[in-house]
Amino acid sequence: MERKEFNNIFNEIPLQIPWIIIAAYSIMNILKTERLILRAFSCDDWKDLYEYLSQESVVKYEPYDIYTKDACKKEAEKRSKQDFFWAVCLKGSNKLIGNVYFKQQEPEEFLTWEIGYVFNPLYFGKGYATESCRELLRYGFQQLKARRIVAMCNPKNVPSWKLLERLNMRREGHLRKNIFFKSDKNGKPIWNDTYEYAILADEWFNSFE
Repeated sequence: MERKEFNNIFNEIPLQIPWIIIAAYSIMNILKTERLILRAFSCDDWKDLYEYLSQESVVKYEPYDIYTKDACKKEAEKRSKQDFFWAVCLKGSNKLIGNVYFKQQEPEEFLTWEIGYVFNPLYFGKGYATESCRELLRYGFQQLKARRIVAMCNPKNVPSWKLLERLNMRREGHLRKNIFFKSDKNGKPIWNDTYEYAILADEWFNSFE
């Protein structure tokens, strides 16, 4: 990213964003869309994080249970030191409305990244998840030179796999009872199916022709 382009983005960032986020630019870019800013997490994001990670409906298909306030404080601090959790914020207000996980997978020479997302239900139905994920696909293929981007979701999580299909990702597999995150009251694993999705760089670039 050229200095002029960075300065333009910098000028659009609300003054209330903590300076620690600006410093994070050295290891994590700041991305912008028509309505959103995607940036590094800040310790101060814990309240907005708690607003949605404390809801049972939000974590239903995630590998963790609901978060307490203290857990969200620790989680926001941890994410502020990582370069693969993107805070998705509304332009102007810097309101954190969700997060996107975007991390390179091993082995690195395969040039594969995985994408995942969790959003505040108050902002469902407005296209924010699609908008932010589409921007990260662009960033992955254009800037990071990714060869392939993949995603996993529970088949019962219909809004999630419909989002992936809006991103033109292809369903490549349906794994039967391959994983569990939680157990029942008797301590037995609750096994879940998994949909596997992916899109290749040439497929993404060809979609613009």
